[in-house]
Amino acid sequence: MSARVGESPRRPDGPPKVRGEFAYSSDLKVDGMLWGATVRSPHPYARIVSVDPSAALSLPGVHAVLTHEDVPGRKVYGLEIQDQPVLAIDVVRYWGEAVALVAADSPERARRAAKLVRVEYEVLEPLTDPELALTDAAPRLHPDGNVTRHVKIRHGDQDVKADVVVRGEYEVGMQDQAPLGPEAGLAIPDGEGGVDLHIATQWLHVDRDQLADCLALPPEKVRLTMAGIGGAFGAREDLSMQAHACLLALRTGRPVKISYSRPESFVGHVHRHPGKLVYEHGATREGKLVYIKARVVLDGGAYASSSTAVIANACSFAAGPYECPNATIDGWVVYTNNPPCGAMRGFGSVQNCYAHEAQMDRLAAELGMDPVELRMRNALHTGSRQITGQAVEGPAPVAELLERVRAMPLPAPLSPRGRGAGEIDLTQMPGGVSNTTHGEGVRRGVGYAVGFKNIGYSEGFNDYSTARVRLSIVNGRPRAEVHTAAAEVGQGLVTVQAQIAGTELGVSDVVVLNADTQVGSAGSSSASRQTYITGGAVKAASEAVRERVLALARSEMGKSAAERLEGDAVVSAKGEVVVTLATLLGDEVIDETREFRPRRTQRLDPETGQANAHLQYAFAAHRAVVDVDTELGLVKVVELATAQDVGKAINPQAVEGQLEGGAAQGLGLAVMEEIQVKDGVIRNPSFTDYLLPTILDMPPLRMDVLELGDPLSPYGLKGVGEPPTISSGPAIVAAIRAATGRPLTRVPVRPHDIVPPE
Repeated sequence: MSARVGESPRRPDGPPKVRGEFAYSSDLKVDGMLWGATVRSPHPYARIVSVDPSAALSLPGVHAVLTHEDVPGRKVYGLEIQDQPVLAIDVVRYWGEAVALVAADSPERARRAAKLVRVEYEVLEPLTDPELALTDAAPRLHPDGNVTRHVKIRHGDQDVKADVVVRGEYEVGMQDQAPLGPEAGLAIPDGEGGVDLHIATQWLHVDRDQLADCLALPPEKVRLTMAGIGGAFGAREDLSMQAHACLLALRTGRPVKISYSRPESFVGHVHRHPGKLVYEHGATREGKLVYIKARVVLDGGAYASSSTAVIANACSFAAGPYECPNATIDGWVVYTNNPPCGAMRGFGSVQNCYAHEAQMDRLAAELGMDPVELRMRNALHTGSRQITGQAVEGPAPVAELLERVRAMPLPAPLSPRGRGAGEIDLTQMPGGVSNTTHGEGVRRGVGYAVGFKNIGYSEGFNDYSTARVRLSIVNGRPRAEVHTAAAEVGQGLVTVQAQIAGTELGVSDVVVLNADTQVGSAGSSSASRQTYITGGAVKAASEAVRERVLALARSEMGKSAAERLEGDAVVSAKGEVVVTLATLLGDEVIDETREFRPRRTQRLDPETGQANAHLQYAFAAHRAVVDVDTELGLVKVVELATAQDVGKAINPQAVEGQLEGGAAQGLGLAVMEEIQVKDGVIRNPSFTDYLLPTILDMPPLRMDVLELGDPLSPYGLKGVGEPPTISSGPAIVAAIRAATGRPLTRVPVRPHDIVPPE
């Protein structure tokens, strides 16, 4: 492909995906492969008394049944805390936890054999209330207790008073990432004790390292290659079936494929943390924030996953993108017997944005002020101190973003179709063509929200990426090959890497090799970091290649002749071709590998929460217009408008796609998406019962993309993917409040929240 930074080339994976020809991980197959299936717990909490595989093993075509006793290495894994068993050892802590594995010669026989594995349980009373988990009376689900992490922020005067005080309690339900492609992978033994795993994941190297420990193999004997992925959004940061497929492959000596069904996917990956947030805001009568107090409790479920980072974000950004001189924040994430929770787009900042934006609207109402004016009066700007004590570096256009969305034209009011007086176009109404209303109780509301979040890894984590760039002549033309381990999860990272290499090397043929563990780590495709960090590595490696080419040209053509690479040639300062790359290089290959490491951060102080803990910040604002049937509780989002500073749009069309996709997930959590968990059991593990926004639910999106440039990042770019999910939902809920006059303190908003039962 040929493209430069700032252009919008066609994605190479676009046409095959549209035609249905793209190979996803669930399409993997090799001759002679077996199929794996997982035996899962039917109880949220129970002791395992015995496991009897004899009936399963007697079934023809079954090649292996494995339990925790067959794990040769470390029996537990985890992103930050190694607390999750590869297979349950003596206790199951959530409904659907993996207990045993089966390998058979067909998927049907594997599933049948899994049902024949007899597991005897001693059922225990599950702990499903996170507030109860904080008490001494609760059972200890893990040896160190039920608190995964407690984050404290103490900023400024802890006893300060304010003229006006507003308080609120808020609740956020459990959201699923809902990737269209369920978890799947193929493990192939190499015949020498090692294994090759083809897997759809977000972080190849952290998967490899965890697997090597569990398999008791050196890392070089566990090789991972990125398989086609059908979405991620945080669901693929943790291991799911990776270790299971590898264990079965190494035991049987045959390739083993595991592919989850949709219901199994709901228990096979983590979800967004549900939370309860209690807030108090104090302000002057002129509308300047004096203090914020918050108590945040997130339900982490049975295992830690990335909960420690999620609660750090929920607390670090608890005040929102506002100047607040004094803050008292306490946040806990706790273990329960609910499904495990971890990373999901906007992690931590999504939960707190619902609370702090509702509080700003309450405060505006108490002060008799316009809610946008109140926000602008308190907006962070360059140099502002946050509640963690860290100063904001680079552009922080919070007030400008709000002003821009406010200035956008509003959609036309709901109007008759025009064929007859008073006739309403039902497609415009809440409830649509179901003919539930003709507009009698429909009210329109407008709401605003603004949010922000850290980009990249925080709190001292060693954030870096590795890139290898190779320039050679192929069939008479220069070709650049880019090789990184960065996971393409649908965000367009392959295209971005090609654009960067093409820009720096001035060549028209750029090939991005498939990501695998045969090159250094690129970190996770999460935290909106890959374009920044891996893009920085590709840029550095490309620059190193370019300098070697120019040095070669100068040695042969004269020191002042070669200025830059452009159009597959070396050109002078005047833009004249000095020599083509094909002529200059001939059979020579120039190959460079570079790591990109941004500035280091610091861990939050355990007593005060003060630190320079974050690398970069991204800001976004949204305005929502909704129509609400106040008699039936039905909601139609008429329009969303957004403004976001992206620093530099490396691929403008991809940026627009991120703004639209992120807003769709924000809309989902605001009005429909929730995993229903009762007594630890998921009641709606399907896309029939777990409701997702469709094309009919997603409104038009006005967008204003700012490119203000971060002086510390490559090309001045900022991470883009998460901010659209943070403030879109709170803006929608604010608009519903405006239309109904109801407080609406829980999301997703349900019809009976709008029209309570009598």
